[in-house]
Amino acid sequence: MKLFIDSADAALIKDLAQSGLVDGVTTNPSLIAKSGRPIAEVIAEICAAVEGPISAEVAATETDAMLAEGRKLAAIADNVVVKLPLTMDGLRATTAFSADGIATNVTLCFSAAQALLAAKAGATFVSPFVGRLEDHGADGVELLHEIRAIYDVHGYDTEILAASLRNPAHVTAAALAGADAATLPPDVFKALVKHPLTDRGLDQFLKDWASTGQTI
Repeated sequence: MKLFIDSADAALIKDLAQSGLVDGVTTNPSLIAKSGRPIAEVIAEICAAVEGPISAEVAATETDAMLAEGRKLAAIADNVVVKLPLTMDGLRATTAFSADGIATNVTLCFSAAQALLAAKAGATFVSPFVGRLEDHGADGVELLHEIRAIYDVHGYDTEILAASLRNPAHVTAAALAGADAATLPPDVFKALVKHPLTDRGLDQFLKDWASTGQTI
């Protein structure tokens, strides 16, 4: 499963990318606003730091305006993925971009039926929001299983990009559900490597090694 960073903090993304474990990045208008920088500048810097797909989201809500904004975003770098909301206008724009060979990420997906429409529109990625569904009492992980089953049965190429993942358990569940990728806030990405038994074991190894008086 590919791991993406959900952030518009270019400096932080560059640092995390040095691990060799970052496959892509997702951004949204809220993250861009938080950066306090022009969107084109931020996206260009992130695209230069990470070779994989970089999602840049349109702000328009009407198809023609989405197409105009999306083309501007796609022109920033070859690895830009135009991010579109899962609305009828967004799906129309997705269909048009698909015909033009422009990669898309259809976001704000909360049902398997919506994911089906995104695949039919030719989306490169669909982003189901696991954590936000759970906030409303629904089973976000089950949604991933449903989408995986539908895509496999009907042979859709759209990749499932699990979003709104809030802890390592969400990431594990997404992997088990067959998500193709997961996008994580930086703190969740960093938390994946953490386990108290790992820290405890390393401490013991270091103490035992120090007792030998050896060097390597």
